[in-house]
Amino acid sequence: MSKNRGFFSEMRRRLWFVTVRFTNWKLKKIFGMDIGENVRIARSAHLDKNINPKGIHIGDGCQVLFDSVILAHDDCRKYKADTVIGKNCIIGVRSVIMPGVHVGDSSVVAAGSVVVKDVPANSMVAGNPAKLIKEGVVVENGRILDGGHKVLK
Repeated sequence: MSKNRGFFSEMRRRLWFVTVRFTNWKLKKIFGMDIGENVRIARSAHLDKNINPKGIHIGDGCQVLFDSVILAHDDCRKYKADTVIGKNCIIGVRSVIMPGVHVGDSSVVAAGSVVVKDVPANSMVAGNPAKLIKEGVVVENGRILDGGHKVLK
């Protein structure tokens, strides 16, 4: 019985990796997005594929968690701009990155945040609109190694 569990667990893990690689390949080759190495994008994440898909740039080692939205255009304002996510970033669950925003390397966007301004490197933002809550954050391989320190207001 335990051998079967191990087998199915391993098969599920391998299938997940194949799905992630296929998703990244599709976003790069079909839509022309700039996706780095070792990027994990949830299948339910929404990346702007309509008007300006080539305007999305995601650095190496990032994680885009489920139901996140990354936009590179705004129809209301007839606005197109490149949206850049730096290396080793974590984009939290159900967060929204608006067009033209630059998220610095090793940054964390907390769950449910709406990012309308640039995010500095090694920081954490949260809220609607997203505000800087921590500095000195260190992220590597999708894990927060150092939570940094709170920003005094």
